[in-house]
Order: sequence, then structure tokens, then C-alpha cells
Amino acid sequence: MRTINSKLIAETVKELCIKANLELRKDILSALRRAREKETSSKARGVLDIIIYNALLARKKRLPICQDTGMVVAYVAIGQEVRIKGVFRKAVERGVAEAYRCSYFRNSIVMDPLRRKNTKNNLPSIIYTCIVPGKRLNIRISVKGFGCENISRTRMFRPTDSASLIEDFVVEAVKDSGSRACPPVYIGVGMGGTIDKATLLSKEAVFRSVAGCSRKRHIAKLEKSILAKVNSLKIGPMGVGGRTTALGVSVLSYPTHIAGLPVAVNISCHATRDARKVI
Repeated sequence: MRTINSKLIAETVKELCIKANLELRKDILSALRRAREKETSSKARGVLDIIIYNALLARKKRLPICQDTGMVVAYVAIGQEVRIKGVFRKAVERGVAEAYRCSYFRNSIVMDPLRRKNTKNNLPSIIYTCIVPGKRLNIRISVKGFGCENISRTRMFRPTDSASLIEDFVVEAVKDSGSRACPPVYIGVGMGGTIDKATLLSKEAVFRSVAGCSRKRHIAKLEKSILAKVNSLKIGPMGVGGRTTALGVSVLSYPTHIAGLPVAVNISCHATRDARKVI
């Protein structure tokens, strides 16, 4: 067994929260640059120039990419040969709170969804864990702003429904959002399992490089078709029009019940932010 002190977990979570908020993922930045080169609209090119410059300036000046520094979601794969010294959840929460305190990130979390009193430390966060072979912890921190989160959708399709209906569902979600999701977006789609599993899959889908594609041919075909249809909407960067409404589409699927076909759509804005470290 390997012992990992909860203090190290807290320090790692703090580091990842800061990194995710200040440093745009390299694959997203590269996709924005590719979109800038292909864009034919002068207005859209101008907006993409600003988005790219903002990301570079945020990294250089150590300032948040976006004023909405998000709700923190931690995905932790725990090696089954790891023993944690201390309380795991408290360590994660301590790391989040310290990151938001020392970096002066906006505190955006309310304790009750109806009474809306701010917790003033961006806690609690959301923590997902799974047990895997090995002696390490794989920690991924995602910070999700709610401009794009508010556009996300779920739906229970009939098992006999076609892939084209799912495509229409995803495209309609983007169309209805207009500029509210701060496009260009990265679209994560989860299919299968139960509705909660589909939603989790849609969140995990955007961890894949935006330039990647599914290893399953029929899923890769679905991704390509959705992306083409979304970009044909011509909403464009921040809603000014143009060819680039979405940077990519990632679909994850899972076995499901014979009587159902759950689908979830996770819209992630151009500031798709997460950071990962193995300890």
C-alpha cells in the first residue's frame, strides 16, 4: 500500500483550480487559432482575435480567462493500493477554498438553490470518485461557468428513435442558446446508461482533445454530422455570425436498458477549462 497525505491532495487541488482558471487548454487554443485562419467573416475573425488575445493575456498576467470562475467539479480516480491519511473530501474542499481565496477568484456558489445565500468560499464543490488499479491518484479539476451550463439539456428518447433525431436535439440546443453560451463552443454528448450516467458522460466527453474523434465509426460519423449542422447555423463567435459556432463535438456512449435511450448535451464555452495531475 502507498500512503498519500491529505495535505498533498489539498495542495494539488489548489494548484489545479488556479491552473484551470488562468491557462486555457492547449487543444482549445489551437482550435481557436485554426478557426481564425478558416473564418471568412471579418467580424468573426475580430472576435476570435480578441478571444485568443484574452487567453494569452490571462496566462501572462495570471488573471482569470473569464470573470465567471465557475463551480468546481473534481474527478478523482483512486488507485486501489492507495491509503489516504486524513479526510479525502475535506482535503479537496480545502484546496478549492484556498485557491479561490488566494487568487481572488469570484465566489459563485449559493448554499441553497432557492434562498440563494452565497457561501463566500466557492464551496461546496462536486466530487466524483472511482476506484482503479494502482498506487496513484489521478485528479482532474473542471471549472464550469453557468452561461454555458444553463444551456445544457437532457432527454429520454425512445429506443427506436434514429440518430438523426439525436442530431436535431443537439443542434436545437445550440440554436436556442444563440450567443448566451459564449461561442465558439465545445459540445459534449452522453448517450446510454441511465439519465444521470448520460449526463456524467456528456461532462467527461469534453475532456477529450477537441481535435479528436470517437474510435467507434458510427459515433465518429455522428460527431462529424452534428458539428457540420451546428456550424451551418452561422451563429458564430459570440453571436456575430460566421463559420465557427462550435470548435468540436465529442460523444461518449454506454450500454443502456432495452426500453430507453437517454441523451445529455453539455455545452461548454470557448473557455473550456480543466486541469489534471497524477500524484
